[in-house]
Amino acid sequence: MRAALISGREQLIARLREPAQVEADTPESGMPPYMESFLAHLRLLVGVPFEYLVPDPRLLPDESIRFFYIDRSWSDRLVDGAITVGKIGSREQAHHQAIGAAVSRTLDISERMVRTLQRGKLDFVGARNAAFSGEPKPADLVTGFVLRSAAVSGWPHMDVRAYTERIEEPFDASAQSSVDRQLPLLRLERLSPGLLIALFMGVPALVTLEEPHHGVQFGVDVSADGAGAFVPLRTSTGQLLVHAQRAINVPLPRRARRHDVIDVKRLRDTLADKAASVVDDHGQRPIAQTGSAAFAIAVLNPPWRQRFEGTEDLAGEPPPPPDLNVLQVSVRARAASLKLAVETAYQP
Repeated sequence: MRAALISGREQLIARLREPAQVEADTPESGMPPYMESFLAHLRLLVGVPFEYLVPDPRLLPDESIRFFYIDRSWSDRLVDGAITVGKIGSREQAHHQAIGAAVSRTLDISERMVRTLQRGKLDFVGARNAAFSGEPKPADLVTGFVLRSAAVSGWPHMDVRAYTERIEEPFDASAQSSVDRQLPLLRLERLSPGLLIALFMGVPALVTLEEPHHGVQFGVDVSADGAGAFVPLRTSTGQLLVHAQRAINVPLPRRARRHDVIDVKRLRDTLADKAASVVDDHGQRPIAQTGSAAFAIAVLNPPWRQRFEGTEDLAGEPPPPPDLNVLQVSVRARAASLKLAVETAYQP
């Protein structure tokens, strides 16, 4: 048991007569670890009932995403409400007024360790030391989104990233130039099998959702209506060739008598012809067909990426053309075999 801060009748009477219990800069005025961790989680809405965040289901229909800011004043009042549980008189109120600003400054940094604690990477001491190491930047705006989609259940380990500026496709998310422009991810959590919440430190200009990188896959793209199939052209590193921000595709050749069988030889010859004649907007050419390895790169089906950028409201506008990736996210996620397993596991 922790030793009493004061002892003796005279000292106790003197303390009771003080307007504040302890000075704001004394070690005893600091928050215990469990309290600091709880309040830091609360600042990022961990434990807040979902109906307080989305009061009406019509605000978040199926296959929708909603971006938002966190009002710091609202989250501070949330912390105040939790601390109020221990206020039983004017002395506690005076103490809170004396150290309230210090608590807010501490939580500005402590909230950055929440994701580390949730992932179990470090204990409280290690996560706190990492968050407070060096000279932490001042607290920034916290933004985020709530996503309700089959992609959440189809891809439980979806990669979510936010960037300070728009990056043209194709780009490598692991490249240092991309990492330098990435916003810190404060929280990423599935609230239910089909519901995802993410919080970032700062205001993003670009947010990407990417299919998990679980392994190498090969395949072709199918149009939204299922009537056509095509193969997008790729460079020697597997990057898409684009023209006017759209992938450059070649029709998928099929056997004359078996429309469900790919004519691999004709596909390989078509890819070889395109390697000598096609140049995209970035001056890149398709991979030359020099063997089985080059053909494998040409028919790669790498992780799919969905981009969200800009602030223009397109609600009520006609849908984009069928070949845009934005229409394929839920279709592709629903087709994933993992979706069935997830739904089965979460059956009531």
